[in-house]
Amino acid sequence: MSGKSIDPVGGFSCPLPITDYKNVLLAHGGGGRLSQQLIERFFRAQFSNPYLDLLHDGAVFPVEEGRLAFSTDSYVVHPLFFPGGCIGDLAVYGTVNDLAMCGATPLYLSAGFIIEEGLPMEDLWKVTLAMQEAAKAAGVQIVTGDTKVVDRGKGDGLFINTAGVGVVPPGVAVGPRNARPGDRVLLSGRIAEHGVAIMSVRNGLAFDTAIVSDTAPLNRLVASILSMPEPVHVLRDPTRGGVASALNEVAASSRVGMELVEDLIPVAEEVRGACEILGLDPMYVANEGKLIAIVAPEHAERILGHMRAHHAGADAVDIGEVVADHPGVVLMQTRIGGKRVVDMLSGEQLPRIC
Repeated sequence: MSGKSIDPVGGFSCPLPITDYKNVLLAHGGGGRLSQQLIERFFRAQFSNPYLDLLHDGAVFPVEEGRLAFSTDSYVVHPLFFPGGCIGDLAVYGTVNDLAMCGATPLYLSAGFIIEEGLPMEDLWKVTLAMQEAAKAAGVQIVTGDTKVVDRGKGDGLFINTAGVGVVPPGVAVGPRNARPGDRVLLSGRIAEHGVAIMSVRNGLAFDTAIVSDTAPLNRLVASILSMPEPVHVLRDPTRGGVASALNEVAASSRVGMELVEDLIPVAEEVRGACEILGLDPMYVANEGKLIAIVAPEHAERILGHMRAHHAGADAVDIGEVVADHPGVVLMQTRIGGKRVVDMLSGEQLPRIC
């Protein structure tokens, strides 16, 4: 089987590699000839670079002077393909964004594939293409990896683990313990779109306006922000657990309180409607292309303007402030004038979405 044009998530296509198998077999993970064919024809063919092409047990690469940032994550999203993306670009962007939240310039990634026997080769190829396009968009290279195949029924199609390395420029010091009373809380755009896009597919919901995932790399937006002379205290990407969980974690780490204004938090009407149908609070729904920046009040307007000048932060807003009162607690001024506690979730609102 060869020559078939594959369009992974809409926008580009590439012929499926030559293979005698329509679906992944256990033997593709056995370390023999089929394993080598899979690695060579799928992964090395797309991710080829001088570090990966050595086919060593790891990668040796040069780095600039300074501090290294390192991050790892695993992706178990279902379905594998969703409006606006797939598990492949999600895995790349997720790790790139985690490095960016450390103030780092992401450079190199690893990719580990745990593939369920029976996964269609076409689906694996779509994911591979999407990962390479995402790596190209983010300006990183996938330099090492691993492939395992598990028995049918034990892998939910495909799991991906990624790890990443980046360099933190001199003078950059962002972290969850750096929030100070008086700081402003900036949000780069509308929330809850990733989680709602996936749940809409799962539940067969249709809307007048398509809801698509916000999956995107944030490293260039972060680099733009950090190039300014004004310091940034905290950067976070509100993925699992959404904005609410991210801010609760920062409040606990910095031993400060936070007060948000509900009317200032941007949520698309179709997303808000979907959340009402699904019984979800947008504050707790995952995002994959948004960031929170906590900055000193005297610099907030300038940094906000700089964020809005970048396409990934065009809809950036100031949603509240850091306070000395009620350390570890996030409050929100509601639309009806009262205040409510925006607490950590005790369980999962949305299973398996990133």
